[in-house]
Amino acid sequence: MDFQPDAGLEAFRQDVRQFIAQVPAELKGLQRCVRSTREQIQRWQQLLDAQGWGAPYWATEHGGTGWSVPQILVFDDECSAAGTPTQDGFVQKMLGPVLNAFATPEQKAEHMPAIFRGERLWCQGFSEPGSGSDLASLRTRAERDGDDYIINGQKIWTSYAHDADWIFLLVRTNAEGKKQAGISFLLVDMKTPGVTVRPIRSIDDAHHLNETFFDNVRVPVKNLIGAEGQGWNITKFLLNNEHATTADLPELKRYMRELRQFATALRVGEQALGAQPAFALKLARLDAELQAITMLVQRVARLEQLHDPASHVLGSMLKVRATELQQRITEAQLEALGDYGAIAYPHPHEAAPAQPYPLQALARGIANDMFLRRASTIYGGTSEVQRGIIAKMLFQF
Repeated sequence: MDFQPDAGLEAFRQDVRQFIAQVPAELKGLQRCVRSTREQIQRWQQLLDAQGWGAPYWATEHGGTGWSVPQILVFDDECSAAGTPTQDGFVQKMLGPVLNAFATPEQKAEHMPAIFRGERLWCQGFSEPGSGSDLASLRTRAERDGDDYIINGQKIWTSYAHDADWIFLLVRTNAEGKKQAGISFLLVDMKTPGVTVRPIRSIDDAHHLNETFFDNVRVPVKNLIGAEGQGWNITKFLLNNEHATTADLPELKRYMRELRQFATALRVGEQALGAQPAFALKLARLDAELQAITMLVQRVARLEQLHDPASHVLGSMLKVRATELQQRITEAQLEALGDYGAIAYPHPHEAAPAQPYPLQALARGIANDMFLRRASTIYGGTSEVQRGIIAKMLFQF
């Protein structure tokens, strides 16, 4: 991949900044580590769609912008720096590419207009109790009954299921033979009778996780993506996109901006924290790792565009290195703040306390981020599983 500067990239950056400058003030300066509220996501999606940017990560033939990888990174950087709302990442970066590759024209006509207009939010139904890292062992059943499937089972860690309109779901349609061959990929309306969502409070004391139960849920066969039993191959296609998503490069860059701010704003005696040799060395090492991750993100994204199989093993490498870096940078932030870093500040969507703590302007949300990132080496495929994939695939090469 050519990493030489693009002469037209700065002009593109200015176009993005000009667009963001016209965005209403209440949709800027938001905390982006967690997903934005439903209303914010929908308003932001509508603004992007009106600009012709409703699918910034998709090719033009699928209604996307057709942006190059460097342009996508510029767009993400500028949105993160401005604190604009998040999009629905489940559909933009995971389900959307699946629909583009595997859905029928009728299925696209059903879902794509609502996705572009922000009228339909999604969640992911993959993990189950006992079937997380070993996803192929899932037990949620879908039995054919005429023109419907009847679904029974349970999913867990279904992020934002309480806000979602639809769920893309892995189900077992055949219990015989190789376990991967009996898995199918279904789309399910969350308002369907028999679907129950129960909240799980996560380690950062927020509600973004859920248990989701399916009790004789009747789903039309027309909601099957691909062929019956093709779900595992579709999932492998989707999960490679998820690995790049969980790298969360815009958030990594935000963490580093905040850490550099700490270096000048915080003091040790008469000196700025950044003047301390140990902290300066840590900052330099983290920044070097971030630059390496930035290059790897571009490489993986480009190889994915070219449908190069090397993108799969590099995607697993990216997932491991980026999520471990998320943990190290947020730990460094917490350590830099000293005693104030450990205070359980309110969740970003909740009101600030009436009596502010010292350093609250710097510390608000830092502990939430640090706690949330404890799970980043688990969700989307644990680091241990990713290392196994890397070893197996490198042996093949």
